[in-house]
Amino acid sequence: MTRRNNRQLTSMRARIAAAAARSLGAAATEALPANDEIEAELRAYLALYQAEEHPQRIIELRAMALEAMRALEQFHPYLTGPVLKGIAGPYAEIALQLFPESSKEVEMYLLERNIPFTTQEARRYSGDRVHAVSVFSLLWQDTPLKLSVFDPRDERVALKTSQAGRVMDRAGIAEVGALLRNDPGTA
Repeated sequence: MTRRNNRQLTSMRARIAAAAARSLGAAATEALPANDEIEAELRAYLALYQAEEHPQRIIELRAMALEAMRALEQFHPYLTGPVLKGIAGPYAEIALQLFPESSKEVEMYLLERNIPFTTQEARRYSGDRVHAVSVFSLLWQDTPLKLSVFDPRDERVALKTSQAGRVMDRAGIAEVGALLRNDPGTA
């Protein structure tokens, strides 16, 4: 799925949530479900309607993530987002956090291996700070891979979804390997 389609899907979800809130008599900014509630409902939906294919998809995405993490090991990679949480859809991108000495190291790594990528800046939150980070987008085995490049000092800091948001879950190479070894679908 392209970035444009991802944005359209996100926008559609927001419109549906707002419409549902209005139908219940709430203003657009009131009474919207929290992220945890949305994730719980998404898990229930996936278990009900995609019980067979979804677990296999997660295994495949995590295996690809682990392969990418091993290739990028020198940058201290961590898996985060829907693939880690087990709620990734069929067109999900793998989100990795990297902690090199410089974002130029990651750029040089990709260029030396002739891996096409695009880059942009994004706002990220660590501790009580907000700062810009480089985000590299590329394809890894035909699956979208997003590399958010943080300052190496942020590796030991709680990274958050927003300034006041919750701490982001993340897993290193060993943890992702353990997830795959412990998953009954990989046996």
